[in-house]
Amino acid sequence: MLITRTSQATNIRRTLDIDITDEQIERWMRGMSAQEAFPHLSPDEREFLITGITNEEWTALFGDGDDEQDV
Repeated sequence: MLITRTSQATNIRRTLDIDITDEQIERWMRGMSAQEAFPHLSPDEREFLITGITNEEWTALFGDGDDEQDV
């Protein structure tokens, strides 16, 4: 299903083809968590549904997490 979201970080509007059904979306919209409604999706796909942020955008904004410094 083609899903269009606007990124909460950059306001960029994107459309992705995500393997979900109308029934799953309905359950999520009624309050079920994304993890429960879409257990087969990757965390990146669920993030896009929730915030509109793609993995590429997240990495560009916040890095990939591999360069964490010791505290």
